[in-house]
Amino acid sequence: MSTERPLEHDLLFDFLRVVEAAAVEAARTMGQGEREYSDQVAVEKMREVMDTIPMEGTIVIGEGERDEAPMLYIGERVGVGAKPGNEGRYPAVDIAVDPLEGTNLCATGGDNAIAVLAAAEKGGLLHAPDIYMKKLVVGPSVKGAVDIDAPVRDNLNAIASRLKRKVEDLTIVVMDRQRHRQLVKDIRDAGARIRLISDGDLSAGISAAVAGSGVHALMGIGGGPEGVITAAAMKCLNGEIQARFMMPEQLDEEERAKIAPDIADRMAKMGIKDPSRVFDTNELAPGKRIIFAAAGVTDGTLLRGVRFFGTGKRTQALVMTTETRHVRFVDTVHVEGGPDSFVRFDRI
Repeated sequence: MSTERPLEHDLLFDFLRVVEAAAVEAARTMGQGEREYSDQVAVEKMREVMDTIPMEGTIVIGEGERDEAPMLYIGERVGVGAKPGNEGRYPAVDIAVDPLEGTNLCATGGDNAIAVLAAAEKGGLLHAPDIYMKKLVVGPSVKGAVDIDAPVRDNLNAIASRLKRKVEDLTIVVMDRQRHRQLVKDIRDAGARIRLISDGDLSAGISAAVAGSGVHALMGIGGGPEGVITAAAMKCLNGEIQARFMMPEQLDEEERAKIAPDIADRMAKMGIKDPSRVFDTNELAPGKRIIFAAAGVTDGTLLRGVRFFGTGKRTQALVMTTETRHVRFVDTVHVEGGPDSFVRFDRI
């Protein structure tokens, strides 16, 4: 990667364009009930815009193998530098994408669907297979105070102590899944409140690290690739994620059916020699120069969704980096049409 200028200077707003474009395309399908089509258009637009960026990009976290839409597959090369004859002329970047996190949310018009991208220098993001992962995500104030292997009550007490509030005042986000029945009971028995979500634990994990979001932690089992992207966000926000891969024998029959039968061999090829160990933020996202970008598709806790009007559309996005520690909320009006087009300045 080029050392002449920081990664942020080179690519930050290019990646903003990528997630904005994917969010707009997905938002056009919002509420139509076609989750695969929503994902497909987001993938295609994300790839189209990335191929205009002056970089030599490699997808290291791509579309999950469970999705039936065309993938931005692991190992795919993107950017201007990926074109024949351009090798070595542009910065080499590892990229993790979720073109539409919350495909069901977009299809049904639910909250918190987002388009997401994380990038780092080569080797800066763990290559994670599409497998379940147990996660614990907290914000900067709680960093270092929790343990994914500790009893739920102990972790809630630690969170409350660091935040100087009662356990009863905490809100913990958990995916609404059968596998979390005991976790939900433990949280409720300890006295904390729960926000059950149908999809989108990546967005929830980011919310846990942002003061004022009303979310104090994310707990439970979700996707491994999303865990790596969450770790990239935690590096930028100074939050913390602890995670452990869930092997097939640890899951029920329905969940095992979603995992590739050769998963252990694939994990070994990706360099994951001990999948049973706990991975921390820096192991999931070891990069020194990380960019994270997300754009709202539907309205959510952190970001508003895409709004369309007669001569354009309006997007809201979040971009942040480890280089500057700047967290930018970017509200953009995209004006289309001829000389009679106008811009809306509605308050948000």
